[in-house]
Amino acid sequence: MTRAFFAGALALVAFEVASVYFIMPMPGSQRMRSLELAYLLFHWRWPVRIALTMLIVAGVPAVWRGGRGRRVIAGLTLAAALAVAAVFKIRLSADRIFLPPRTLVMAPAAANDVALDRLVVGIEIRGEARAYPLQFIGYHHQVRDVVQGMPVLVSYCTVCRTGRVFEPVVDGEVETFRLVGMDHFNAMLEDATTASWWRQANGEAVVGPRTGLVMPEIPSRQVTLAQWLALYPASLIMQADPAFAAEYARDYAFERGTSRARLTGTDPRSWEDKSWVVGLRIGEAERAYDWNELLAEGAINDTLGGRPVVLVVAADSASFFAFERPDEATRFTVSADSLRAGERAFAFNGRGPGGELRPITASQEFWHSWRTFHPRTTRH
Repeated sequence: MTRAFFAGALALVAFEVASVYFIMPMPGSQRMRSLELAYLLFHWRWPVRIALTMLIVAGVPAVWRGGRGRRVIAGLTLAAALAVAAVFKIRLSADRIFLPPRTLVMAPAAANDVALDRLVVGIEIRGEARAYPLQFIGYHHQVRDVVQGMPVLVSYCTVCRTGRVFEPVVDGEVETFRLVGMDHFNAMLEDATTASWWRQANGEAVVGPRTGLVMPEIPSRQVTLAQWLALYPASLIMQADPAFAAEYARDYAFERGTSRARLTGTDPRSWEDKSWVVGLRIGEAERAYDWNELLAEGAINDTLGGRPVVLVVAADSASFFAFERPDEATRFTVSADSLRAGERAFAFNGRGPGGELRPITASQEFWHSWRTFHPRTTRH
């Protein structure tokens, strides 16, 4: 039974390490197809913990009879096992590293403290506009809000550079989520009702009782705050939560792509894993556009899914927009902060004296992320 004690202690360590390893960005973990295994370990965590604890307890009498030396070794082994388990399960758990805001303060432009050159994820719902700075949502990963009576889940994954906004309604009920980890470098959210895991990149439940369900996505734009306020001057802007002031990024390295950090840094070249692309999807057609090409051209006229489209970047070299073109013959260029097609001019909200352009949701992210979660994508 002495062996039972030591086997139980070592197995407990192995189990706790494995349950964290497969859903956190550790060497090799994010390139495996291990989602089902990770979920299985999570689902059976308490029965396994109880069984291993019972195995340890069963071996205690034999250890105690083994003399002082064996008792000391056993005590040290158990203490080390518990310490390692605590570090992996408590210190390295995603929802303990990245916490949701304690208070959500939305301020008008006149009371705003966020720098105008910061990037934001902006939404407009029933005439009300709101902006959520990457500086804040990049740490929190998810922010809950209500806009015009609609529940809103603003999410961001810095490892994928994916900003997505969803209506968190599942089976007719408003759902709450916690950050549980990541899979293939994308943040994974767990719902409170069924403990199903949902992928942040597309709002789909990928394992658990709700597998296959998808949260409705709310169209959003990633632009500078200055550009957003130029389009929506009455917008409200998320302000810093004082409780997390020390956690928010103070520099612009992530936003501007100058960071070379292993997980969140940018590769300035084109079509590398950590290169920036802008992804578009129309129906079943998906395409990635090289950010460097977009900066060089200003506007890219293309056809996707049988529809003429245009992708543009503003003069700030950070704000980007996508629209359907009226027809194949109409080709756009960028002039200052407007779209032009001959004598017709359109603001970046798609509106102009010559009519209104239909916006298309466009997402800037790392190339490895877009191609992983859009495997049928083509490259422009």
